[in-house]
Amino acid sequence: MLDWKSDAAVATLRIRAETLAKIRIFFAAKNVLEVETPLLAHSTVTDVYIQSLAVNRSAATSEETLYLQTSPEFSMKRLLGIGIGPIYQICKAFRQGESSKQHNPEFTMLEWYQPGYSMNDLMDEVEQLVKSLLNCAAVSRISYRDIFLQHFDIDPHSISLEELGELANRKMDLSSDDLDKTDFLQLLFGKFIEAELPENCLIYDFPADQAALAVIEEDKFGVSVAKRFELFCNGMEIANGYFELLDPVEQRARFEADIERRREQKLPNYAADEKLIAAMESGIPACAGVALGIDRLIMLLAKINNINEVISFTTDRA
Repeated sequence: MLDWKSDAAVATLRIRAETLAKIRIFFAAKNVLEVETPLLAHSTVTDVYIQSLAVNRSAATSEETLYLQTSPEFSMKRLLGIGIGPIYQICKAFRQGESSKQHNPEFTMLEWYQPGYSMNDLMDEVEQLVKSLLNCAAVSRISYRDIFLQHFDIDPHSISLEELGELANRKMDLSSDDLDKTDFLQLLFGKFIEAELPENCLIYDFPADQAALAVIEEDKFGVSVAKRFELFCNGMEIANGYFELLDPVEQRARFEADIERRREQKLPNYAADEKLIAAMESGIPACAGVALGIDRLIMLLAKINNINEVISFTTDRA
């Protein structure tokens, strides 16, 4: 007999529905407009750490490849470019990868953008939302530099690749010899730091090599850092936010650097999103934006350790 039932309990699905309603109330009170953007697009992210799901579409005379969105970021920024103002979206997103206790190829994302906000302004708002949903105390804030100084007595911004590689191999006995600084730092963070973080905390000012789509600025030490942050709750990453890069020249350069790294790593080739570049050239207002994983948030609220139990039907059971 086919196992047709959901792994999620009805009580958990009720928590999910109530949480989505509370999120909409939160943004309505702040006059942030809810929007919808396409799940299918002609372009996708070039980030080497994110792999997209492709869909082949046959037309009468040709066939084209479309991509399921890994996040609504590019489309939402195009809406910002027409002057829509503060916006948010609750939607499905898709990424290739194995299923695990914290991952499903199809997941639910909350993403929002606040024109005129700095990174610190948006961290304040993330904290407000988290406190309203989790009923928790103040959310700690720790710089990426300070967290590595606390755990390893190293400055992640200035340490050399050789020194970092020696530390990582000593701690983890790695066999690979082709990792870069970002790889080493992420491995060290995931294995040794995440589980030791305060219950709810924001890590900010990441290394410039991890800027992704964030602005790079000098910090108080005169070091170039990525103006981005991540929210961790119970040692699990919940949200990722940026003071958004809006310079079309710099954005194209980052796209091209990603594409070259994809070629070197023999990953699928994704072209730069020309519509996003055009929106930047037209003018997108200075803003900060953040993406928050709804499924992981429900895991926290329902005190559940497996993502399968907060989604009605995971990809394996769809």
